[in-house]
Amino acid sequence: MKQAFIYDAIRTPRGKAKSDGGLTDLTPFELLKVLYDALEQRTHLDKNQVEDVVLGCVTQVGEQGGNIAKASLLFAGWPDEVPGLTVNRYCSSGIDAINIAAMKVMTGQAQCTIAGGIEMMSRVPMLSDKATLFSDSVQALRHRMLMMGSGADLIASLFGMSRQQVDGVAFNSQQRAAHARDQGWFTSIIPVFNPVKDIMVSADECIREETSMDELAALEPYFADIGALGVDALQRQEHPQLESINHVHTAGNSPAMADAASLILIGDGPLSEKLGQPARARIVAVATVCDDPLEVVSGCAKATATLMRKQGLNSSDIDLFELHEAFAATSIKCQRDLSISDEKLNVNGGCIALGHPMGATGGIMMGTLIDELERRQLKTGIVAASGAAGSGTAILIECL
Repeated sequence: MKQAFIYDAIRTPRGKAKSDGGLTDLTPFELLKVLYDALEQRTHLDKNQVEDVVLGCVTQVGEQGGNIAKASLLFAGWPDEVPGLTVNRYCSSGIDAINIAAMKVMTGQAQCTIAGGIEMMSRVPMLSDKATLFSDSVQALRHRMLMMGSGADLIASLFGMSRQQVDGVAFNSQQRAAHARDQGWFTSIIPVFNPVKDIMVSADECIREETSMDELAALEPYFADIGALGVDALQRQEHPQLESINHVHTAGNSPAMADAASLILIGDGPLSEKLGQPARARIVAVATVCDDPLEVVSGCAKATATLMRKQGLNSSDIDLFELHEAFAATSIKCQRDLSISDEKLNVNGGCIALGHPMGATGGIMMGTLIDELERRQLKTGIVAASGAAGSGTAILIECL
């Protein structure tokens, strides 16, 4: 097996997934072209050297349908010979795209690949692909295919998480994200010009640093109504020790919907000479799992635990963790299960504050992790995300 290295990791800002968002006027093709052009310029990449492009995208319909990885390459004017593949493993799609692109390098199928993701939730809304297991309530309950927030409420109920605790995660995420933004620590961001609004978008738009604990506490639970339609009954049937489901998740402690794209340049060791620059990080190991579908978003914790166990590591061996804030209860579960200190977990905030552009999130998190490891002159990090149905993927990297 060859080694796979990360030579660059870039992303757009995360725009609000609303009509007044800074990126909503651009198509997914146009947003990705900004990153393709930037990656070529930053690394002096010969586009003909790229042997595959793998992008995560969850809602593959309309502007994001038809294999957007290949379609976006054609739009960006890349050589016809460069192939593209679009993958969907729910919210971990971006991390899985990195894994697939790295595996092609590790097995010798390719010397140079690109991974990343795209999701423009303002233009292609979540669930607009009308997948049966989400849109048909009978099928969803029969196959235990629940909405992510319902799983997060179950996790909070099973592990005794209070409303104040989950709101505390959200408050902390907002404060850390705002501080990192103000300090200029998100150095992987490539500014994007929006010609319709005549603005340059250069920072994440979803951060709400003015949010207080009192404001968070005043928000109504978001998933109680869905629970009353049969979800609560199903969850309690499988967990009879629960007298009720504690609906603690609101719009304030859930990940914000966003528009964004990300790209990661991956290659073998000799690619360094062709690019004329050293690699930034090495991909050490990967773990992909599936946990209890009823908990929906617990895969992040299980994937990270599996990865560390297989590598003979514990949390004290890892310098930083960039773990998907797929609702506040997920972060609490990760921290408890894995014994991660506050000083190591999502040190610059997470998706609750920064936004969760589903297919793009994994690549964004990878770039954030590498940026922060380099800034602190640290070595090892883990990036992991949860997806629907209990899925999860984690990657261990070594910063160079």
